Amino acid sequence: MNKQTLTGIIIGAVAVTAIGAFAGYQIAEDDDYARVVDVTPNYVTQNIPREECREVLETRQKPVKDKHQVTGTVAGAIIGGVLGNQVGDGSGRDIATAAGAVAGGIAGNKVHERIQENNLEQYVTEECRTAFDQINEQDGYLVTYEWEGERKQVLLDHDPGSRIEIEDGRPL
Repeated sequence: MNKQTLTGIIIGAVAVTAIGAFAGYQIAEDDDYARVVDVTPNYVTQNIPREECREVLETRQKPVKDKHQVTGTVAGAIIGGVLGNQVGDGSGRDIATAAGAVAGGIAGNKVHERIQENNLEQYVTEECRTAFDQINEQDGYLVTYEWEGERKQVLLDHDPGSRIEIEDGRPL
């Protein structure tokens, strides 16, 4: 065998051995990776509170100064007495004056009461409540991968690409 042939055989043997070792390394390395089937961004919804206020028109009765309507009762009694005094003569006039005073007092009391009930004031108040705004934020990627003939999913903080590294049967 000549020197050139021997050199060719040795170079060929080294090349075949190197290629075989590289292929074996690739097969061993691929056992630590799973094929990624799908990657989907994963979102979570957060409720952000905020205060929401509006102006409201309210109506209320003004404070009463004369709770027992004394002014209306007295004014009605005086007017009723004066009017009753205009009726009849003698003792009939005295009875008409007294009756006019009583009726006028009752009427004056009721008129004063209605005036107080209808004495209203309006004012503006601020009414506030807590409202919520919803926002979606991405919190990672839902990755579907195949490992040992099964499809599995994992939530990762990054997109792993076309394959995912596996250690002890779990993605890294």
